[in-house]
Amino acid sequence: MVDFSRVWDVLVIGGGNAALCAAITAREAGASVLLLEHAPRDFRGGNSRHTRNLRAMHERPTSVLTEAYLEDEYWDDLLRVTSGNTDEALARMTIRVSAQVTPWMEAAGVRFQPSLTGTLNLSRTNAFFLGGGKALVNAYYATAERMGVDILYDTEVQTIDCDDGFCRSASISSKGFPETVRARTMVAASGGFQGNIEWLKQYWGEAADNFLIRGTPYAKGRVLRNLLDQEVAPVGDPTQCHAVAIDARAPKFDGGIVTRLDCVPFSIVVDRAGKRFYDEGEDFWPKRYAIWGRLVAQQPGQIAYSIIDAKSEKLFMPSAFPAIRADSIAELAGKLGLPAEALQETVQRFNAAVQPGRFDNMTLDECRTAGIEPPKTHWARAIDTPPFAGYPLRPGITFTYLGVRVNEQARVLMKDGRPSGNLFASGEIMAGNILGRGYLAGFGMTIGTVFGRIAGREAARHAAN
Repeated sequence: MVDFSRVWDVLVIGGGNAALCAAITAREAGASVLLLEHAPRDFRGGNSRHTRNLRAMHERPTSVLTEAYLEDEYWDDLLRVTSGNTDEALARMTIRVSAQVTPWMEAAGVRFQPSLTGTLNLSRTNAFFLGGGKALVNAYYATAERMGVDILYDTEVQTIDCDDGFCRSASISSKGFPETVRARTMVAASGGFQGNIEWLKQYWGEAADNFLIRGTPYAKGRVLRNLLDQEVAPVGDPTQCHAVAIDARAPKFDGGIVTRLDCVPFSIVVDRAGKRFYDEGEDFWPKRYAIWGRLVAQQPGQIAYSIIDAKSEKLFMPSAFPAIRADSIAELAGKLGLPAEALQETVQRFNAAVQPGRFDNMTLDECRTAGIEPPKTHWARAIDTPPFAGYPLRPGITFTYLGVRVNEQARVLMKDGRPSGNLFASGEIMAGNILGRGYLAGFGMTIGTVFGRIAGREAARHAAN
């Protein structure tokens, strides 16, 4: 049983990767640590349960990464997907520190699988967790418990008692009972507000009712809202988020990675009128997949459809749901609920625009279209080989980018620019400092790991002083 009369050195609010990295690091430094996880034990870990990998800089091949992935290339990849909406100092620091994290993770019980092969082009950039995010979360919890971190599940923070940036206690509901927790320092690692549909509707309107939430339903944004109401400096556009195109048949919450559809680069994507609306072959999927959730969200009814033929069906990881198949485009349109004539015309115009070229799903190849808008700049092949297949797409929201502003010590900043007295942050609640828009595969876990370790170290140091 937790003794609520004591004062902990470090209170960690959250139960995912960023929170666990902070808790373990603070405990390594000798601090007493209490971690509060909103979810019950069986659903612990936040969005981290659904992750697979972490993007890491490295100067030479490692046991789990091929070749080299240097700072300038990493930065260029991030710059392209964010269109410059990032804090360069914080981003470059995150990139550099990512080169150091895998040995620490292994020491904390995480295991990695051999470098990935196939069509995602990640063997050089991303280290994959053996057993996925659930295994990572379980390893971290086992390590934290062994080290003496106190953990409370089914525990939601209601409010944090702050006075001009100095936080003294947190009012909580633990298994339905009200309690007060006191600590010398606090780390906010409680995620975004994507699980709060009413808050999403403030920015997206009624369209948010059609959004699917890929991750935890416990990310309601209560801690974020409470901090912003107490003069903590906000960061990030509230309409920006990590949003990918997922199978429209996925559950409303917690569908995870298996609901994602990777067929887009090898398909044409149409709206409910049967018309294309964006270049499906703009870039490699790990650099562009996160734009598709927003694109679908902007379509009427927040739905779209990916159309492929038999040539492309084995080029991507299949959905958890079966493809909708037909022997003709007209038949497929009927099964998808699309206007048959419009879809047939779209496919015919696309096929006629495809230029000769050597198809190569592993490179930015020369297969492109000419004379149509939008173009398809890579992997353009005629859709002419039955059976044809289609997948319905919805926006799948992973996490939101509105958060709290931090400095390089993970210290939360106040609206007047001053560092808070004893409040630190890590993970999705501060990712908007670096991810102003767009997404880079595996980078959310990188931010959470890097800033989790910084927040844990700095919180323990502050508590000791």
